[in-house]
Amino acid sequence: MSAGTLESLVGQTISVITNDGRIIVGVLRGFDQATNIILDESHERVYSTKIGVQQLVLGLYIIRGDNISVVGEVDEELDASLDLEKLKAHPLKPVVH
Repeated sequence: MSAGTLESLVGQTISVITNDGRIIVGVLRGFDQATNIILDESHERVYSTKIGVQQLVLGLYIIRGDNISVVGEVDEELDASLDLEKLKAHPLKPVVH
């Protein structure tokens, strides 16, 4: 991901998928040349096939750039309309390089 792309996302809600399959959603506050990112108001979404999505509050959170697989924008209106308690899915598997 280029610095210009990340720069345009500062202050917006993003979703990050880490190499170990975690999904973390939060407001992008900053990043550096190694793509380490700082998220505020963040939470991890834990998916399960038996119960709905659990959201674990993380608050201010730093993710190392070498642990990031995917960064994406979140459509906040669409995200707010989802009923995560009823959404069931398999957790993501770790990324194999």
